Amino acid sequence: MTDSSRPPLAVFDLDNTLADTAHRQRFLERRPRDWDAFFAAAPHDPPLADGIALVRESAEECGIVYLTGRPERCRRDTLDWLAAHGLPEGPVHMRGNADRRPARRTKLEILRRLARTHEVRVLVDDDELVCDDAERAGFTVVRARWAVRSAELRVAQEREGRT
Repeated sequence: MTDSSRPPLAVFDLDNTLADTAHRQRFLERRPRDWDAFFAAAPHDPPLADGIALVRESAEECGIVYLTGRPERCRRDTLDWLAAHGLPEGPVHMRGNADRRPARRTKLEILRRLARTHEVRVLVDDDELVCDDAERAGFTVVRARWAVRSAELRVAQEREGRT
């Protein structure tokens, strides 16, 4: 049961929703994939204007929550990136360093937990499988389709549970 005295939440993914990962996709095209280099390059992600505008607009009526498949070891870089781009403050939910479950499972689990105490007004994410599962669970979803789609990232999100 949600507490109506609490503001509703707008939940935002990071990679390819707020942050453009195109410059670091090359690290996923190698075999084996170079995950350390992929995440080390994240602080250099340019912001995605459509996502940035939407998170700022959402912050006018909602509390902001960031929900990413990035591993916990990337927390400092992630917080620094959010601050450097002047994004609204809010909790950042990250994947445990050893958690390799698909993003659609980890993110839906966190959405359901958030929904126990708050109205989750919207989830904004680029991962179609995450969006599909969230919609089936009754959440309102905005599909972030403003970044270049990456087949390698999609495989990493679903099969390898890395981001």
